[in-house]
Amino acid sequence: MKAFILAAGRGERMRPLTDHTPKPLLVAGGKPLIVWHLERLAAAGFRDIVINHAHLGAQIEQALGDGSRWGLRIQYSPEPPGALETAGGIATALPLLGDQPFLVVNGDIYCDWDFKRARTLSEKTAHLVMVANPAHHAGGDFSLDGERVVYAHGEQTLTYAGISVFSPSFFANIQAGTIMKLRPLLDAAIAAGTLTGERFTGRWVDVGTPQRLAELDTELKEIHV
Repeated sequence: MKAFILAAGRGERMRPLTDHTPKPLLVAGGKPLIVWHLERLAAAGFRDIVINHAHLGAQIEQALGDGSRWGLRIQYSPEPPGALETAGGIATALPLLGDQPFLVVNGDIYCDWDFKRARTLSEKTAHLVMVANPAHHAGGDFSLDGERVVYAHGEQTLTYAGISVFSPSFFANIQAGTIMKLRPLLDAAIAAGTLTGERFTGRWVDVGTPQRLAELDTELKEIHV
């Protein structure tokens, strides 16, 4: 199974930090956010990684290279300025991802979800990992009915963690280079009853602001010291 790391976002909420550094290269606990992912992916047995980029993308390629220092093979999927959004970025990278299900991870989160679990989900067309709603997203995104993802309702809502497993067929009708968000595809899958998911209760941080980055940095330094 291959893994796709989404690293093309501009990181507007992280400015001015992202004016000169792409968000996935911002450092927490002594390592760039994306390196935490690479290390965990390698430890979980992944070898082939695809990373998309747009804003300051050359810095990402220069920092990570071919991935050999982590025992990985990294390929890159460059996008035009402004990027292609999540679904558009994945669809454009499909030639690199192949014809088997793949793991997708947002480059700007910190999470200790076990990446090995992704292989057990390979029969799913689309499967989302979700977490308890953080304070900055109290309304959540979806609800769960067993393992079926449904529209958010009542108090039992969860937030999409930015971790998922998809079959390439989920993006088959999107032309490469198209700008498209992921949500319309997820809504269609909910309507069809084919979107599955699970709740993760471990450590997860959406590193969306300088304050949350600083808090994570402090936490990781304390843990590893």
